[in-house]
Amino acid sequence: MLLCTKNHFIRSFTRTLSGEEGPGSADERTSLAKEMNQRIRDYASDETGLRPGVVVLSCTEAETPSKDEPNPAPTKYTTMVDGVRSKAGQKIVYVDGGFDLFSSGHIEFLRQVVNAEEALAYQTGWYEASATRQRRASGDGSDYGPIYLIAGVHDDEVINHWKGVNYPIMNIFERGLCVLQCRYIQSVIFSAPFTPSKIFLSNLPFGAPHAVYHGPTSFMPVTYDPYIAAKDMGIYKEIGNHAFQNVNAGEIVQRILRSRQLYEERQKKKGEKGIGEGVRRREEMEEQAAALQKERSVNR
Repeated sequence: MLLCTKNHFIRSFTRTLSGEEGPGSADERTSLAKEMNQRIRDYASDETGLRPGVVVLSCTEAETPSKDEPNPAPTKYTTMVDGVRSKAGQKIVYVDGGFDLFSSGHIEFLRQVVNAEEALAYQTGWYEASATRQRRASGDGSDYGPIYLIAGVHDDEVINHWKGVNYPIMNIFERGLCVLQCRYIQSVIFSAPFTPSKIFLSNLPFGAPHAVYHGPTSFMPVTYDPYIAAKDMGIYKEIGNHAFQNVNAGEIVQRILRSRQLYEERQKKKGEKGIGEGVRRREEMEEQAAALQKERSVNR
């Protein structure tokens, strides 16, 4: 595989970014944490690269309800980058995933989420001239879109639990940076839970989402429905099949492995051919030497 170990995994995202966890000495961890935090701020900037754009959060999931604690505390959020918050009238939309080897498959899914919500916005009059004038008059004079899209990114251990082997290929920091760069995203939540519970969804810093979207998944052998809470809340929606749905980490890795196998087979054939040609050449040289020796014996 691309990676033979799990050494690239980040066990605790928050502890790593605070310098408490990671490779090296305490000073090295502190230096690495500083670099990682700065990289997140840079990637979360707006199109000018000078101002905050995407809101970046990390979260600690609430405990699972039990008999002793039927009403656990809500999810705790830490604001890492305070970018542009949701505005009046915008629909809060939540998606989540591993986003490993961020690809056209992920981008197409996010694009279709935005397109689906924009189609609904057209139907409700969001783009009518009067509505546009009202938004401009109530704000700073600029207009904005009808959707505020939040992407939750799962921890490395969570992805590995379901996908196994050495997945994810990219750790949560690397995967999160890819999502931050996507034009369709307004907020990223690091360490988002694999199962978005009602407590988690109801306590998002932007308010409970109007919709939770999920796309076609063929590479995650889930044994239960992680979106049961969203379905119970009546906010679950799906994106159907699309042209890039099979472009995911698993498929990309399989392509690489298949190409490697073909390469090795070609090299093996070349090697066998080279050995055969060498043997024949050696036999020819031996025959020529024997003939020369015989000719010299006759001439003596």
